[in-house]
Amino acid sequence: MKRYLALLVVALLLPACVVGPDYHRPPVNLPDAYRGATTASAPSVGDLAWWELFQDPILQDLIRTALTANYDLNIAVTRILQAQAQVTIARSQLWPTVNAAIEAPYTRYTGANKNKPPTYREDFQPAGGATVSWELDLWGRLRRATESARADLLATEEARRGVQTTLIAEVAQAYFDLRSLDAILEISRRTLASRQQSLDLMQARYEHGLSPLMDVRQAETLVQEAARTIPDVERRIEQTENAIHLLLAQAPGPVPRGRPLVQQIAIPSAPPAGLPSDLLARRPDIRQAEAQMVSANAQIGAAKAQLFPTVMITGFAGAGGAVVSGQSYGPFGIFQALPTITIPIFNAGRLVAQVDLADARTREAVIRYQQAIQGAVREVADSLVEVRKREEYRVEQVKLVAALEDASQLAGTRYSGGVTSYLEVLDTESRLFGAEVNLVEAQLDNAVAVIQLYRSLGGGWDAKEAPVAHADGDVRGGQRLADGTHGSGNDVPPGRREE
Repeated sequence: MKRYLALLVVALLLPACVVGPDYHRPPVNLPDAYRGATTASAPSVGDLAWWELFQDPILQDLIRTALTANYDLNIAVTRILQAQAQVTIARSQLWPTVNAAIEAPYTRYTGANKNKPPTYREDFQPAGGATVSWELDLWGRLRRATESARADLLATEEARRGVQTTLIAEVAQAYFDLRSLDAILEISRRTLASRQQSLDLMQARYEHGLSPLMDVRQAETLVQEAARTIPDVERRIEQTENAIHLLLAQAPGPVPRGRPLVQQIAIPSAPPAGLPSDLLARRPDIRQAEAQMVSANAQIGAAKAQLFPTVMITGFAGAGGAVVSGQSYGPFGIFQALPTITIPIFNAGRLVAQVDLADARTREAVIRYQQAIQGAVREVADSLVEVRKREEYRVEQVKLVAALEDASQLAGTRYSGGVTSYLEVLDTESRLFGAEVNLVEAQLDNAVAVIQLYRSLGGGWDAKEAPVAHADGDVRGGQRLADGTHGSGNDVPPGRREE
């Protein structure tokens, strides 16, 4: 027994090594600045929390509800719980497995010979104790497996953050779509009312012989042009409301309104984007790709460790007794130790192939990581030019609407003075109506471009608590978005408040 204990102590004190490469972040090719970025020293738009960018209280409530109830986000949270359980499972194999065991075998032997009475023998041997099974992780296979599971957990958490960032952008964009449709509906109704008054006036002039019938028909054309827009816009409004409720995991219904579209986002026309290197710490997809790379790298060590001998210690300690043919023996103690060393000799190249497989998967993860970085830089550059050019287009559209408003007034004055026909009024009115609708769409495109820039920069990445505006006007801490902890078991699902 002393020899077994000595062997166990030596095994515990043996300076075990960990085979396989340690993780080092691979070199990445990052530019010094984004293409089209400004040189302003203002903080990046990506540093803003989402409630600082979207200041409409109604939109903030919608986003909070989505962060609490959205199906995709809750699915991502359950995947985090699954990954946490996988870490516990992997880490548990580093420790001995101890089970209690109780047994009471009973055996009866009977037999008979010629001219002799039957004989029998009874054996009853009750015993109980603890069984121990422990694999000594001399080469780091189990530690590498635990490292891989923890990296998978981090990747899952980053995937949840990616879903969260996408959800915030989707809710904001859908809400902006709704507010733009509201503006178009208001323009259509206002235009319809104005044109209906013009038609009534034209009808009266025709009845008194002051205008030809053609002018009446042209005025009717303007009325119908505005009238046909209203039901189509109302249809799109209701469908957009249903889409918002789906993001909120709610049944279809009306959506409350807040600020008009032009007051939703107030940032410079050329917002600063910061440095490309910030994306490595801010973008969830890049952080997820790096965690997956760490996991794949750890699997190389786990595969290499299988090429070395495996040391397993099993044992049993307890007490028991025996009853043999009515005679009792014991009680007596029981101790059993069984060290086992398994050395791989021949497996047709399977273990080496597993190392090659893990190495190839790590190479793939490195390529995907580099690809994610380059894709993120490209997205930011695209978003920057999108914001800049959308703003320029909106400014020109404002000028066009102003010019057409003046032209429409002049056309009406010229027609009233008999200088021109009503066809000129018809043309300017139609162009003005289209220009006003296009201006609303330009405002929407500009706001959506800002959303996409915010999302491409990984906006809201360090947000802790979202302030909640209460009825009394007080603003208090609200929902937790990213607690910064990994695998602690105390993570708060996004959107759920801490009591």
